[in-house]
Order: sequence, then structure tokens, then C-alpha cells
Amino acid sequence: MKMMIGASLLAGSLLASGATAATAQTKPTLGPYGYGAVKLGMTVKQAKATGDLINKMPGGGGCSGWDLKKFPTPKDAIGVYISPRVGLAAIFAAKGMTTPQGIKIGSTAKQLKAAYPRIKQDFHGFYVTAVPGNKKAYYSFGVTRGKVTEYGIALNKQDCFN
Repeated sequence: MKMMIGASLLAGSLLASGATAATAQTKPTLGPYGYGAVKLGMTVKQAKATGDLINKMPGGGGCSGWDLKKFPTPKDAIGVYISPRVGLAAIFAAKGMTTPQGIKIGSTAKQLKAAYPRIKQDFHGFYVTAVPGNKKAYYSFGVTRGKVTEYGIALNKQDCFN
């Protein structure tokens, strides 16, 4: 009887909060191939067809800038870059996104290094590592005062930024 009451309370709390085991498992993560339906390497046409992007900056022959509809960035920022040469080149994380290894904005440097033991600091000061499960991409993490403050996923051959 106690078990049935506990199960009923758990089910009720999941329904009341709108969360279910299925949605918890299907919540999109940033990586290893993109975010949800938005995948690294997609052409502009393929990326637009997902319905998940908003154009912010025309490419004019070069890289174009976009935002994920669910995660708009401030006026002077870009969330997604698409290159005419390599396709969708990079996606930058918004608050609430996580990597498959559980890293998010606010994670500690210690958690970052535990999740990615081979991570190295580059000459710009960012922590960079190969994306587990996708040898064509890398993660780049900005860390300030021991906390992840920004990060993104990009193709190794991206040509939109340094």
C-alpha cells in the first residue's frame, strides 16, 4: 500500500510539473551532432527547413548568422553560424542547454575537466576538446573564476570565426 501511494504521488508530481520520464530522456542536448533537429553541416536550406532558426545576419557571400527560435540572443550576438562552404558551422550554447556529458553554463572547471579529461586550453584562453562521438567537431568552453560562462560546438573545418 505504501508503495502504491508513493508511486501515485510521484506520477502526480510528474503530471503537475509537466515532466515525464520520456521528456527527460528526449530533452535536446548540445552535441554530438548539433542541437535537436539543427545539425552541424546542414545547408542553409536544410537548416531553415527545420523551422527552428531565425535569420539575424545575411551572409552576403560569407557566413550567415542565425538564432535558435527557443534561444534568441541579444541584438549584438549570434547563436548559430552557417558557412556557404561547410554548412552549419557552429552552435553556441544558451542558458539551460547541456552537453551529453552534463556540462552547462555554470558548471565548475573541475566538472568540465572530469567530463573531458583530454581538454586543453588554447592560445585564446578557451578550453577546447574533441566532441565525444563526433570526430568532425569540437567543443570550446569559456571559463571565468572557475565556472563555465560560455560554450559552443563547431565543425573542425568551420570558417566563420577564429
